[in-house]
Amino acid sequence: MSETPRRIISLAPNITEILFALGLGDRMAGVTRYCDYPPAALAIEKVGGLLDPDLEKIRSLRPDLVIAFRGNPWDAVDRLRGLGLRVFVLDIGKTLADVPRTIENIGRVTLREKEAAALVRSLEDKAQALSRVLDAAGRKPKVFIDLQGLGLSTCGGGSYLNDLLERARGVNVAAAIRRDWLEYDRERLIQDDPDIILVMARTDADFARTRIWFETQGGLKDIRAVRAGRVLRLDENAASRFGPRLYDALAELARLLHPDLIK
Repeated sequence: MSETPRRIISLAPNITEILFALGLGDRMAGVTRYCDYPPAALAIEKVGGLLDPDLEKIRSLRPDLVIAFRGNPWDAVDRLRGLGLRVFVLDIGKTLADVPRTIENIGRVTLREKEAAALVRSLEDKAQALSRVLDAAGRKPKVFIDLQGLGLSTCGGGSYLNDLLERARGVNVAAAIRRDWLEYDRERLIQDDPDIILVMARTDADFARTRIWFETQGGLKDIRAVRAGRVLRLDENAASRFGPRLYDALAELARLLHPDLIK
């Protein structure tokens, strides 16, 4: 392709956010029903979800580029290609260091390499500045990350959230379990006695329900984090998407863990 695509379809929220960050919002013909950031994405035609893209709808929008990721069903990707559509598939990242590569790959396929390089520089500068501040951090607090509404679901050592937590100078109590996501044992959590519990929640109301749940559960209410009022909210929307806002989530993590250093 010799010029930037004019009609792009995104099959994941993080892809949508990156496209907007590269100045391509006005070239987007379709997004998934989960693409809600930036707010302008809400006005774009919806083409189904991550696991159930509407192939006929996608074809009807006459895209000259569809950007998918490896979490989308492979049979759907193959069928889109079978319809004669140009489909670019991104790998799923595992650490914050994979975000720049994702941005650069999207910049390359959309012929926005300069914009992608500038965005990557700004994000890496932000991370480096934060790291210099955190060099003054003393003790690393023990942290349990809770996925709101899912019991004691958490992230293991294989998750990108574990990488974020380490960069924010914290210790994930579930890091020894080399999995992305898992259900944590209640008795083990009580024994771990974390200093901080971070609840990934979309809204303040969702967070409040989970905080009250921790405060009223036998055993859990005696955990150090609960007794000290250190059950805190981490914005799920920003922290669960593999794009530019993951750097904002890192900064927020650092602030929650080290409020004495980051106001």
